[in-house]
Amino acid sequence: MLRLAFPIEILKKLCYSSFYTTIEKNREWAMIIFKENVLDVDTYLALRKSVKWKKLSYMQAKKALENSLYTICAYEFERPVGMGRIVGDGAVICYIQDLVVVPDAQASGIGGQIVDMLIEYVESLRMEGTEMMLDLMCAKGRELFYQNHGFIARPTDHLGPGMIQYLTSTINSKDSPFS
Repeated sequence: MLRLAFPIEILKKLCYSSFYTTIEKNREWAMIIFKENVLDVDTYLALRKSVKWKKLSYMQAKKALENSLYTICAYEFERPVGMGRIVGDGAVICYIQDLVVVPDAQASGIGGQIVDMLIEYVESLRMEGTEMMLDLMCAKGRELFYQNHGFIARPTDHLGPGMIQYLTSTINSKDSPFS
């Protein structure tokens, strides 16, 4: 993968806090631009829909993005083709959440670059002399992709399996002790 270097003056004119790379796509080269912390709700929902993930309400998506520590979005020219975000406390644990690459851009290296940028961001948060956990839950069959980026599949001899619970709106909000 070739990363292109541009004079800083040009980068500032094009987009604040962006990264550029090229990918080979069907023997043609495409410029991919990575933008930090600019992921908007409509793009987020469209990227999720492109990979047939569960539908979220607009307000759910808005709140999720507002509570993200960091987002990265990949664009092929002006078209969003991938995203990832970090959630967590920023000190003890962070999670890679919503890593998506649209189907026609998968297997081009975009997802790997997003993961590397997410890891780099979390590493920048880690306090000197401390250990920080970076976790994720991957789709079945994607374990090797993440293992190639340094993640450990669970369970292991020392770590139990990950767990999940889906919470639904079965309680009337006025009956909730948190209302």
